[in-house]
Amino acid sequence: MDRIPKHIAIVMDGNGRWAKRQNRPRFWGHKRGVERVRSTVEGCLDLGVEALTLFAFSTENWKRPEEEVSFLMGLFVSSLNKEVKRLHKNGIRLRIIGETGRFPQQLQEAIIEAEMLTQHNSKLFLNIAANYGGRWDITKATQQLCRHVAEGKLDPEKVTSELLHQQILLSDLPEPDLFIRTGGEQRISNFLLWQMAYCELFFTDLYWPEFDREALKVAIDSFAERQRRFGRTGDQLKAESK
Repeated sequence: MDRIPKHIAIVMDGNGRWAKRQNRPRFWGHKRGVERVRSTVEGCLDLGVEALTLFAFSTENWKRPEEEVSFLMGLFVSSLNKEVKRLHKNGIRLRIIGETGRFPQQLQEAIIEAEMLTQHNSKLFLNIAANYGGRWDITKATQQLCRHVAEGKLDPEKVTSELLHQQILLSDLPEPDLFIRTGGEQRISNFLLWQMAYCELFFTDLYWPEFDREALKVAIDSFAERQRRFGRTGDQLKAESK
């Protein structure tokens, strides 16, 4: 079990390109991507993963065609309404992280209802990053510390990385151990920049609709083979394990 990552973060890339390869519209790819989310959540639950964070919609995704953005918002609402009872039944807590105030009112209400229903669950912490950006996350945390300084509640000289960490989203969970990106691209794309400081990276050419349980197992097996030193030497780790 110590070789199973406690927290997995995934950039679900390639829905549109996969659909194009099937001679289908991009919308069809996004629908199939939602189905893959379900199987990935079930796989993590079965393996004993504690937390799963999925990058669903970045702050940069607003630049996409208006028709596609509108479709994604509607798909988000319908997916929440369809899946939340299943998540709750399986003991999964759902959180949406990001600047949700920009979303349509219907979506904001669906998010609140889903989070309230599942808030006491603990078998798996499922976080959906929507209208999220890593730089935005760090900026908001910094602003909060600045407010504390301005109000006289905090000495600027006492500001530490730990204090900043406490203001960062998901600070109550283990930091991601394994980052997976599908779709062939090899970049982080402004995702969990603070949280992934010591994360192991895994990139696959599979498009997200192709990422099944076997692909998840391949990523986790790759993680299990790595020696995580956190600044120490391999010899030190061997000595500590004796």
